[in-house]
Amino acid sequence: MEKTVGEINERIVDGSVHVVDAIEMCDIVEELGAEGAAKEVDVVTTATFGAMCSSGAFFNLGHSDPPIKISRMWLNDVEAYAGLAAVDGYIGATQLSETAGLSYGGAHVIYDLVSGKSVHLRARGFGTDCYPAKEVETTITLDDLNQAVLLNPRNAYQRYNVATNSTDSTIYTYMGTLLPNYGNATFSGSGVLSPLCNDPTFQTIGVGTRIFLCGAQGYIIGEGTQHDPENGFATLMVKGNLKEMSPEFMRAATFEKYGVSMYVGIGVPIPIINERVAASCAVRDSDIITNVLDYGVPRRKRPVLAQVSYEQLRSGTIEVMGREIKTSPLSSFKKSIEIAHLLKEQIERGEFLLTQPVAPLTLKGSAKPMSQIERKTLVREVMTRNIITVHPDDGVADAATKLIRGDFNHLPVVDEGGRLVGIITSWDVSKAVANGASNGKVADVMTRKVISSSEDEPVESAAHRLHAHNISALPVLDSERRVIGMITSEDISRLVAGR
Repeated sequence: MEKTVGEINERIVDGSVHVVDAIEMCDIVEELGAEGAAKEVDVVTTATFGAMCSSGAFFNLGHSDPPIKISRMWLNDVEAYAGLAAVDGYIGATQLSETAGLSYGGAHVIYDLVSGKSVHLRARGFGTDCYPAKEVETTITLDDLNQAVLLNPRNAYQRYNVATNSTDSTIYTYMGTLLPNYGNATFSGSGVLSPLCNDPTFQTIGVGTRIFLCGAQGYIIGEGTQHDPENGFATLMVKGNLKEMSPEFMRAATFEKYGVSMYVGIGVPIPIINERVAASCAVRDSDIITNVLDYGVPRRKRPVLAQVSYEQLRSGTIEVMGREIKTSPLSSFKKSIEIAHLLKEQIERGEFLLTQPVAPLTLKGSAKPMSQIERKTLVREVMTRNIITVHPDDGVADAATKLIRGDFNHLPVVDEGGRLVGIITSWDVSKAVANGASNGKVADVMTRKVISSSEDEPVESAAHRLHAHNISALPVLDSERRVIGMITSEDISRLVAGR
């Protein structure tokens, strides 16, 4: 059985259309089969509501008097791109405020405008005969803009990798805060409701597909950046009129010690034009598999620790290498359901007609790594390998002797197997002496929570960790947590000085 989008639109107009959401469709296909479901159902609604960093808005400010050719501009101290026509701009969601830092960014500016708030505009120009003004400062609202278009280069990831952290320290990422020693795992995506999981071969989703975008009717304008459908990571590029959007379906978000992102609500209707489309809309959370990655490894290619389904992720725990890890979503499944139901109601009321794509999305994408000319120096190339260690039961006086004889400031503390259990520094010894504990054991004064490094990570990453934790040395560990070296701020200084 075949139906056209035009025939489905006729049913929308005459009120006879049968619309279900993607969760309901699973049971319908199971009960009736794909052929029966294709006869029964006309449209399946899908949706997602999650952090989508690759978002932003084009806008036109209108001309000032005297006119200005803007070369740089800021909205609430967030710089917007001005390399366009005189008073056009583009503000990216993740661009940070020059005064508020990580707590406010482009996503907040967009959200404030959609919420009806005014924002402060500051602009500079270089002055020309036709654009003599060199500075403009004013306040604007969304109504003051001639055009404001949300245009997001990469949204609605088909699925997303799960993040966890193997290190001894809490790390702060775009996947949220990751607790040490596999303390949690975070994931994103709406699983069974994911638009691209319900049409993975783009039988109905394409360029020109009308969608629900933050409360307005928007459009898919192509595949998104890093579109990689061959590996199950397809993406969408979308646009819509910012003036018609609602703050109820977008949010500005700050990720602690990482930066800003924007939550975007997207709903995609899938016309059930045949049984093949019906079959693809029967996908369940248990069918969608994704990788668990170790974000504690600060490399482009992170280790895959396990593969899990969205059903397992949504249960609250997953098992990784024999460990039970608590999971938490970064995206809102509840909001996704709300959008899918709202889109369903709009279609049933005849307020939302479907469109036939004018061009298909490509089934071949590209998410290859950056081409880099400069080779990064690795920790193994600069670390000190002849390491003196102490045992927790050694005396503080013994540790002091080793520090002095070796001209060190840090001694890793290891167990009988050579595995790191702590670190003791010259400062720890000095404090022990001052506190009358010089006859005590190393275990009494050592630092047990140790920030460490691995030999195959770039020196740049180790340097970031030294700076972030305000320390001067990192024990270098192998995969069994045995100490194989030490990298210090002095090692890095010598590397920089030698270039």
